[in-house]
Amino acid sequence: MSKLIPVLLDGTNLSRVWATAFLSLVDHPGTEIAPLVVSLTGFTEGEPEEDTALRTALDHSLADNGKAHVHTVANTIFPKSVWRASKYDRAILFKTYKENIPRYKAWESRKNHRGLYFERLIAYGRGPHDGNQLEFIISEYNSRKGVRRSMLQGSIFDPERDHVRSAQLGFPCLQHVSFVPNDGGLIINSFYATQQVFEKAYGNYLGLCRLGHFMAHEMHLTLERMNCVIGVEKLDFSPKSKLSSLVEAARKAVA
Repeated sequence: MSKLIPVLLDGTNLSRVWATAFLSLVDHPGTEIAPLVVSLTGFTEGEPEEDTALRTALDHSLADNGKAHVHTVANTIFPKSVWRASKYDRAILFKTYKENIPRYKAWESRKNHRGLYFERLIAYGRGPHDGNQLEFIISEYNSRKGVRRSMLQGSIFDPERDHVRSAQLGFPCLQHVSFVPNDGGLIINSFYATQQVFEKAYGNYLGLCRLGHFMAHEMHLTLERMNCVIGVEKLDFSPKSKLSSLVEAARKAVA
């Protein structure tokens, strides 16, 4: 049976919050939490506090099972290294990323052929600023005081492209993001219809924190909180016993 009750995990350490969700699925009957709400605070230059041992154990386990590392998953939401290479100039970031979208997709053509999350946010295909939703949000917020907060949101899911009848669809699981200014701080909210706790969740949370930091930087604010609502959080690996080394690292992280 699935655990169809709301679960809220609020903390200051990404690793411990992720480990709590992971162990909840490992230690109890069923393979789902529905819904799960994750809330993180306590950032240093947009980076959440982490447990290095757990992050390393997760990356090793992902690699052993042919999955992408945490950093690779995070990059699909926000490419921190490209921003750094762009000398923190968002115009260069946007231009560089758009020029390289075909190359980014080719790296993981099977997984990325439908698109990337950051691509949808800055090259949606239609809308103001040639579909660059982040540029619209930043420029409107910075242009005047009192901008309505409902304007500060971006869509990934597109019914025209994503309402298809496939039995399984790997993209997009992240549906929507919104940004809430709050007394000099910024809160980023996000919604996933479903999320895979082993393969994607940790990298997703990290990528959202980095996206929130980028938006806060450009809006002259400080990232205050990352909230993520997941309609269905799934244990995407069976049998559970094959994750024994990762389970041990997760227990140490939350102890």
